[in-house]
Amino acid sequence: MKNKKVLVIGLDCAAPDLVFNRWKDSLPNIGKMIDEGTYGKLESTVPPITVPAWSSMMSGKDPGQLGVYGFRNRKDHTYDGLSFATSTSIKVDRVWDILSRSGKSSIVVGVPQTYPPKPLNGNMVSCFLTPSTDVQYTYPRELKEEIEENTGDYIIDVHDFRSENLDGTLGNIYKMTKNHFNLIRYLMSEKKWDFCMLVEMGVDRIHHGFWHHFDENHVLYKPDSPYADAIRKYYIYVDEEIGETLSLVDDNTTVIVVSDHGAKKMDGGICINEWLIKEGYLKLLEYPESLTPFSKLKVDWKNTKVWGEGGYYGRIFLNVKDREPMGSIKPRKYEKVRDELIKKLTALTDESGKNIGTKVFKPEQIYAECNGVPPDLIVHFGNLDWRSIGSVGTGSIYTYENDTGPDGANHAQHGIFIMKSPDGNSGEVEGLHITDVAPTVLDILDESIPLNIRGKVIK
Repeated sequence: MKNKKVLVIGLDCAAPDLVFNRWKDSLPNIGKMIDEGTYGKLESTVPPITVPAWSSMMSGKDPGQLGVYGFRNRKDHTYDGLSFATSTSIKVDRVWDILSRSGKSSIVVGVPQTYPPKPLNGNMVSCFLTPSTDVQYTYPRELKEEIEENTGDYIIDVHDFRSENLDGTLGNIYKMTKNHFNLIRYLMSEKKWDFCMLVEMGVDRIHHGFWHHFDENHVLYKPDSPYADAIRKYYIYVDEEIGETLSLVDDNTTVIVVSDHGAKKMDGGICINEWLIKEGYLKLLEYPESLTPFSKLKVDWKNTKVWGEGGYYGRIFLNVKDREPMGSIKPRKYEKVRDELIKKLTALTDESGKNIGTKVFKPEQIYAECNGVPPDLIVHFGNLDWRSIGSVGTGSIYTYENDTGPDGANHAQHGIFIMKSPDGNSGEVEGLHITDVAPTVLDILDESIPLNIRGKVIK
């Protein structure tokens, strides 16, 4: 028997309803995998964010175990702001690290948190966090020149996907996706591999840029938009690229198509720091004259109890005495303040007075452990129908403008999982979790599964 192989095609942000129901008949290659394989909704991390979700998927560990709670994390308890989580933030093994020690070869392309690239037994092309192609974005180093000679310049990301230039954004998304699939097919054909993984960011980019053009329930939806069919057509294009890629695998290869989270409409934004000011938790020395990022505000730290950060989810930080430099909350009052915040946040309403259904999490209650510096509270405003706006200057806790550029979608808690294996098992499976993917891949490749992996093997 030939050696077993696993091919993982990651579609960042791919939405279960669109893939499994709404557009399945338009996606013949994915549709065939669904009909002949195992599939189901895949519960993401809390928060359901690209970073850390892909690292959780490939390590089998939750964000607390990773010590990575989003793209940006506190490096200590000072007020110096947040640092970006790159590959250097990941201190645990991911699938390719385990396989490398067993002598198995991997191809890894575009998997988030692989920049800067680290050594492995195989070939790696780093992710969308790569600053430019002027830096070393491959392992081994000479792979960079080989890529540029054989598939053209590597396209890292669509850097301006939150843009009013929709035609330009669409063209750049297609160009990037074609570039990435050409690259993975070249590497699959030219390099030895037991495990191969591509993560395509184009699905995420088109959701954020175009979701409100097709979702009739979106607050910004306009009938007869010329971009109403943009996302569906792109899914069809991705399906064609997947079909061409599947032509390169043999019958002994298990193929997994997966996403790190889903997508949903965004009703608006909750200005978390405006709310904290209104509630008396956050004090400023001077209220800004225009919309100002939190990092540039003049904060009265001695009289501030709580502050927050924006993003697709909210992060709440408490200013604790003997923990933060100018902490104002006595440690014995810590839980009281957290519980008070939870009660108030879950009671948040929209402007008409309707409760929006906010969910608030204490990190130590949802993670196996809390490494690094976790937020004191993690907030899914409106169960992710609303994003968190960290900037101050609107004068209101509600906004319908994103402080980081136009954006029509937020992340949803569930992504997709589809697996077509040589044994032919098929059917829908419930209860799948993102940490199940790593042990499943290791099990297929006859590798021992580390004891501290949270996930289970998907059969």
